[in-house]
Amino acid sequence: MRWELHQADALTWLAEQPNERFGSLVTDPPYCSGGVHAGARTADSANNKYLNEPWLYPEFAGETRDQYSYLRWTALWLSEAYRTLQPSAPALLFSDWRQLPVLTSALQAAGFTWRGVVVWDKTLAGRPQMGKFRHQAEYVIWGSKGKWHDRKGPPRPGVFTFGVSAGGKKLHTTGKPLPLMEELLKVCPAGPVLDPFAGSATTGVAALRSGREFVGCELVEAYHRLGCERLDKAGTTCCEDQAVTSNRPAAVKGTFT
Repeated sequence: MRWELHQADALTWLAEQPNERFGSLVTDPPYCSGGVHAGARTADSANNKYLNEPWLYPEFAGETRDQYSYLRWTALWLSEAYRTLQPSAPALLFSDWRQLPVLTSALQAAGFTWRGVVVWDKTLAGRPQMGKFRHQAEYVIWGSKGKWHDRKGPPRPGVFTFGVSAGGKKLHTTGKPLPLMEELLKVCPAGPVLDPFAGSATTGVAALRSGREFVGCELVEAYHRLGCERLDKAGTTCCEDQAVTSNRPAAVKGTFT
């Protein structure tokens, strides 16, 4: 098994996974950010919150929770993810500035040891605000299931500078640059990488390119289909043997023999 991508709700799917299956958690969950009041969060599309041209990408799910329900939901899925991770597995979670306090609390409530925050400097891609500081960074909250797995590896940067289109055109409303994901995965052990919010599967592509296995989940059909296409192509490129894909309801696997 080189990769699996399931089309399902993340919380339901995680509850079905066996204990200690995965070697690391690397994911970009919905931020549920940008709206102070319920009407601002639910009356508009998710794409409109993030894009000047909202028609560029398919809509994505999970953006309508308020702060309290977001905290509760995040603690639930992180608790399930914790159970599925091997001892000492790293956990890397993307966040914007608004949800940093909530996500760090949920990470610890789920049992993880919180170890720090990595900064992703998007250069000048953030929307400017006249007379105010530019929001040009997002963040990666990092921790582990118990002790950190590697005390002898070289130190890694705490700030990464990549434009939003670094490594190629963005394929998801909130997609992350492939070079950034490849850098983040350098702290992860060799076990399968888990991403329960796979989007267009950039984490999975980075995992395959690094020689790791990948298992992910994506709720939206359009992104699930796109992710499978990218993983199939990336897996074929990374392996000398030809990819053989098998289809089954709500899941696609890539197997290399």
